[in-house]
Amino acid sequence: MTDAAFSAPSELPVDGQELASLIAAKLCHDFISPSGAIMSGLDLLNDPTAQDMRDDAMGLIADSAKKMVALVQFCRVAFGAATTAERFTGAELTALVDNVVSGGRATLAWNLGEGDFGKPQARALVNLAYLTVGALPMGGAATVAVRREGTQLVIEGVAEGARARLKAEAATGLAGLRLTDGLAGQWIQPYWLWLTADQAGGTLSVEAVEGRVAMTARMPS
Repeated sequence: MTDAAFSAPSELPVDGQELASLIAAKLCHDFISPSGAIMSGLDLLNDPTAQDMRDDAMGLIADSAKKMVALVQFCRVAFGAATTAERFTGAELTALVDNVVSGGRATLAWNLGEGDFGKPQARALVNLAYLTVGALPMGGAATVAVRREGTQLVIEGVAEGARARLKAEAATGLAGLRLTDGLAGQWIQPYWLWLTADQAGGTLSVEAVEGRVAMTARMPS
């Protein structure tokens, strides 16, 4: 069992250039699957010996294009909120996450209440929700809830299922620690969530027990 609140170290474990390169690598990894599927569909359309598979090719292209658009829209907020909007509604943020996790084994329920979210809070919310679902590789129930306590916004994600777990790299990232062993691609998004909360003057706490993982971000509202 682990239960810890993580505070900022005196120096961040990675500098800006390294952080940017790791995020870029993750985005390329995430985008390669739908983009590759689109190319496969186009190859089928252009293959004179596979014209009987034209409908299948068009379906593959359409589904993969939707997945790519959903990923791009999610990442614009999750990794920088590079949009003209300064604030986001709960409906906008839930749609971003739902569109990228749909079709998986886990269910996701929301309880965001009323009010909208600034960019740092929106960034923390979508990343926390995505990672909560990701803690259920074999299926289960994920819930994400938001409440306001005075001047603080509390974002809580709970994953419950028979195989709910955090990978070692994810636990390291959520602690705000530098990765020393394992896959950087599994570390960078959890670390980015920790960094988002930390840079906004907040904290991130994690509890992992058998069958249950909970993440709680507390940030100024």
